[in-house]
Amino acid sequence: MGELSEVVAAVRERRPLVHCLTAAVTMNFVADALLAAGARPMMTETEAEAPTLATAADAMLINLGSLSDDGAAGIPAAAGVAVERGLPWVLDPVAVGLAPVRTPLARQLLELRPTVVKGNASEVLALAGGRAGGSGPDATDTVADASQAADALAQRHGSLVAVTGEQDLVTDGSRTGMLDRGHPSLARVTGTGCALGGLLAACLAVAEPWPATLAAISWLTLAAEDAAELSRGPGSFKIALLDQLALLEPDSVDERVGLR
Repeated sequence: MGELSEVVAAVRERRPLVHCLTAAVTMNFVADALLAAGARPMMTETEAEAPTLATAADAMLINLGSLSDDGAAGIPAAAGVAVERGLPWVLDPVAVGLAPVRTPLARQLLELRPTVVKGNASEVLALAGGRAGGSGPDATDTVADASQAADALAQRHGSLVAVTGEQDLVTDGSRTGMLDRGHPSLARVTGTGCALGGLLAACLAVAEPWPATLAAISWLTLAAEDAAELSRGPGSFKIALLDQLALLEPDSVDERVGLR
């Protein structure tokens, strides 16, 4: 069994508990995706509970997609607990750039050295250089445009950086992996990027950051290809994607994915 396949199999076997502080608009789908993958989700963002519940988790996702007042208070506190415990965690800085609350919060969280930073090209460029960013949650830049910024972020903060788009780039500042799998339907369903953040956290709970990140991206994109073959539109694709996250054969991952 290859390295990426081993990560998928380990998630299924160990069923990590992933604490998700994530966007309200996609919370249900993230939870369903984690359950389909074999992990266990936990969802709370309040300052009163999130830091305490973080002590029970195996990994954490922090997603700034629809930031509430509760989240703005609870997220830094929960991230602090993750750092104290050595808990692997993912920062997904959705729509940073123009947003006056989430942008400084994302930069504050970067100083806590997340295990993985996952964003589209415009979000990564905004984090690296302070530019305005994309159009809401959508990128207006290409993955290639953000390559140097991703390297700089990784080197500065000691995090892996995953830049998602038509192709996906992963860098730790010294080495780079490119994945070219997936399907356009991923961009037509709300929450697929958030679900990837949850999968990243689940994989980080069972493996080192480099294979975990590549495995999570591969898992979602290969499941998307399989789901697209079975669906007739965005609605049936979303359901089929959950099914294929559950049905993907771990042994097939490495042989189907081409890294370069």
